[in-house]
Amino acid sequence: MDSPSPPPTPPDLNLDNLKALKVLGRGAMGTVFLIQPTTVTTPFALKVVDKASIHSKLDAERRARWEIEVLSQLSHPFLPSLLSSFESHQFLAWALPYCPGGDLNLLRYRQNDRVFSPSVIRFYLAEILCALEHLHSLGIAYRDLKPENVLIQHSGHVTLTDFDLSRKLAPKSVKTVTTSASAPSALPVPESRRKHSRNLSRWIPHPDMSHRRSKIGLKKTKSARVSPVSRRRPSFSNGERSHSFVGTEEYVSPEVVRGDGHEFAVDWWAMGILTYEMLYGTTPFKGKNRKETFRNVLTKSPEFVGKRTELTDLIGKLLEKDPTKRLGYTRGAAEIKEHGFFRGVRWDLLTEVVRPPFIPWKDDGAGEIMEQVSAGNCGVDIRDYFESLKSPPSLPPSPVPLPSLSSKFKRAISLTEF
Repeated sequence: MDSPSPPPTPPDLNLDNLKALKVLGRGAMGTVFLIQPTTVTTPFALKVVDKASIHSKLDAERRARWEIEVLSQLSHPFLPSLLSSFESHQFLAWALPYCPGGDLNLLRYRQNDRVFSPSVIRFYLAEILCALEHLHSLGIAYRDLKPENVLIQHSGHVTLTDFDLSRKLAPKSVKTVTTSASAPSALPVPESRRKHSRNLSRWIPHPDMSHRRSKIGLKKTKSARVSPVSRRRPSFSNGERSHSFVGTEEYVSPEVVRGDGHEFAVDWWAMGILTYEMLYGTTPFKGKNRKETFRNVLTKSPEFVGKRTELTDLIGKLLEKDPTKRLGYTRGAAEIKEHGFFRGVRWDLLTEVVRPPFIPWKDDGAGEIMEQVSAGNCGVDIRDYFESLKSPPSLPPSPVPLPSLSSKFKRAISLTEF
């Protein structure tokens, strides 16, 4: 099977001609709308920044422009592509492919026990690892990996989102060692292979799932960001380090907390936190407040349940507090691909998996969109939406209500069948 073709490019993003079906999310950097244009059948996500409302935020407009610049460089199946962009005196907007499957945190909450099985963790981690590998090859440290930033495409494969906290760094010169476990994911696939559909069981061997998983700490990870507050300067070794204090509290690495300067290894630390949360349903260093969380990051070791496994060994090596000893520091993603947890993974076949652990159903977004369009529901005017945010507090903040989380959690899906 060939890699899915990118969605058609939307028309020019004239906000006067676009109607939003609903709000997909709202954050410090802007609001994300779901758009169904009349000229094409494929909906897309539109991120809009009201420049008039962000002047009081540190470097907000600069970071928005940086995100657009990063997106324009990306060409990878597990990373988003910039479809189009628009700027006026008031707005800065850019369009991205819509991911109807929600994010990894929402998907985890839909599981009966709110954790993923090792085989499912392996699948998602492999794709995230390839996405980070591509970013690092461009000299970009992601710096904001967390479940909420891992979206599920219509095909069931992942894509990363939100690049406003990423940073361009001079890459380290590393010697690449090619092994069967670290083959690049973009290798061409013979035509004879493409005739055979592959599901998860053909892509990866079934692991031992007998070890016990924790049922503690199932609350949603706090997603409080730490904004950049300082500047980068040359590292003591080859490559370059950033000294910005940036990230999400529970995912911030020890070197960021200490202010030692950091480079690409912060992404491997965050991947260790993400993996732990996928396995246990909670992050390993969460405290009662930010101060306690950061103290745990610096001093506490991650706690594991049951016997040591390849998965817990991987987590432990990714959560090495000394970044120079952390798995992935020396040779990047190739080093992590060689870990025993990924034994048997066919990196060149990742995009060919036609039955990922979870494929969005119609009620996960696409069907709802088409029903609204067929019913003539044109949604809300984007300019009116931002004007409503400036209204007195007694007025509704938005004419388009955010989707109810409770309704999204009604259907529990166990992925162990895959």
